[in-house]
Amino acid sequence: MTEGNFVDYIKIYASSGKGGQGSVHLHREKYITKGGPDGGDGGRGGHIILRGDKNMWTLFHLKFKRHFRAEGGGAGSASRSTGHDAKDIYIDVPLGTIVRDADTDEILHEITDHEKEVILLPGGKGGLGNWHFKSSTNQTPRYAQPGIDGQDGWFRIELKLLADVGLVGFPNAGKSTLLSVLTSAKPKIADYAFTTLKPNLGIVEHRDHQTFVIADIPGIIEGAAEGKGLGHRFLRHIERNSALLFLIPADSDDINKEYDILLNELKQHNPELLDKDKLLAISKTDMLDDELITEIKQDLPKGIETIFISSVAEIGLQELKDKLWKMLNS
Repeated sequence: MTEGNFVDYIKIYASSGKGGQGSVHLHREKYITKGGPDGGDGGRGGHIILRGDKNMWTLFHLKFKRHFRAEGGGAGSASRSTGHDAKDIYIDVPLGTIVRDADTDEILHEITDHEKEVILLPGGKGGLGNWHFKSSTNQTPRYAQPGIDGQDGWFRIELKLLADVGLVGFPNAGKSTLLSVLTSAKPKIADYAFTTLKPNLGIVEHRDHQTFVIADIPGIIEGAAEGKGLGHRFLRHIERNSALLFLIPADSDDINKEYDILLNELKQHNPELLDKDKLLAISKTDMLDDELITEIKQDLPKGIETIFISSVAEIGLQELKDKLWKMLNS
């Protein structure tokens, strides 16, 4: 999937179908001139239904089709015949999709299971035919109910990636390079900040053909929780990760300061993120000798396990995979 095809935010308009009109009909046959009311009910209008699909990873398919309108139900007819129910409109979305009311920002639905269906907008109920209104005092009612109107509205659909491990770090920390080495993913890699503008997913093969999913998320800058840089557009992807892998390059001016900033941005966005299992990887350690590694180890952030790695020289990568697998299965 190319970066341009990854869409994680879309706004759509949806309108469910109106219920069908109930029938006003009086039964007539050759030898029955006053057979009484027998008008059937109207059919239901079409629902707008969201359906989870585990084979989808983006909302790109909604980029060019943002209006969904279901048809109305059929009208009732003679002999108490009910009108046909309108065809439902299905909107397939990736797992991890959240739907919000565009006006109130209220979360309406979360889709996390394959083939799970939720009705975004129910179709209008069909009107009752005139035979329902027959009584001892009204033998031939000549009225029926109209169908109930459908519903409509604007909705925001957001995708939060469902990955086991989320890569967290400043721009140009080496996250894309690490992902390309650990997995078969081919993220865009270059020597400047914000190379990655969209999240990338990759499957890491562990021992005995076991696998887990890792997500390279666009780099954090200070103030991201307030929306600076890529802001909330990528922070929400971290929320669904089971574990967080912090990546800080060995040539950083202050590893402790960078880690504190990263931790603070996550805390401001959602304090619950700090409850996830965390691991700190010091990258680009192929530039260091043993003496420098020993010196850095003496001043590392407290309260988090640390590992030294190099994606280019493939140093410490198996140990990294072992630690992540243990975190995910502890």
